[in-house]
Amino acid sequence: MEAKEIIRQVRRIEIKTRKLVDETLAGQYHSAFKGQGMEFAEVRAYQAGDDIRSIDWNVTARSGEPYIKKFSEERELTVMILVDMSGSQEFGSGDKSKRDLAAELTALFAFSAIRNQDKVGCLIFTDQVELFVPPKKGKKHVLRLVREILAFEPHGLKTDIAGALRYFSQVVKRKAVVFLISDFLDQAFDKPLRFVRSRHDLIAIPVFDPRELDPPQSGLYVLEDGETGQEMYVDFGSRKVRRAYIERAESTRRQTLDTLKRSRVDAIPIACGEAYDKALMNFFRMREMRR
Repeated sequence: MEAKEIIRQVRRIEIKTRKLVDETLAGQYHSAFKGQGMEFAEVRAYQAGDDIRSIDWNVTARSGEPYIKKFSEERELTVMILVDMSGSQEFGSGDKSKRDLAAELTALFAFSAIRNQDKVGCLIFTDQVELFVPPKKGKKHVLRLVREILAFEPHGLKTDIAGALRYFSQVVKRKAVVFLISDFLDQAFDKPLRFVRSRHDLIAIPVFDPRELDPPQSGLYVLEDGETGQEMYVDFGSRKVRRAYIERAESTRRQTLDTLKRSRVDAIPIACGEAYDKALMNFFRMREMRR
């Protein structure tokens, strides 16, 4: 993609996502995520009715009187966006590929974060970690993240979600809100998924193209695996072939959602070319009600 086209796309995404953030999502993001982290403030003498689980036993032992720990909400969160840039992300049956959708979602989450004075960073991965951008604040930083995703030329084509999660765990120690954007065409990532979820607030964003679940009614097509380059001729005019294709796609999708559910990771499936504002608003409302 040429530099001028990248600049145009970045500008288009900025206008679209900032409008959505300003008009709808910023307040809901704040309600869903702000204050989930707690930091130690002070100790004070125990009073009747205090939760005994808050007792600071070290101070209590030294003073001979019961004291409890007081905590306050952290005013600043760290938001990390993990973006799958494997070959399959290039697929898109309409005007928007899964990669384009990932760039929009990155901008949306990042603008929501900085609107609430949070820091935001990004990790781009394929079958290797391609790029790590440390969390920072500011509009210029957000636009850099979007530009990186649109212009990035990955070295790898395949997907290693487990490797990306392990790397993230090594470099980000403080609790963060983590958005994992991928089509999840991978296996054996459930253990790292649960590990990250136990230490961070992890939200999965399974992105997909509607054509993956609803192929053409007829015609002979050449399908290319974006991660292996392997080509296959498929006759969608055959009901048997079309049904087998749909069943396999639906099975893969179910397996992904089942893995996320078993790992107790919230998921927001989003399709290319379809409006995602309602799905995100519903998710933020659900998170707010659950707090």
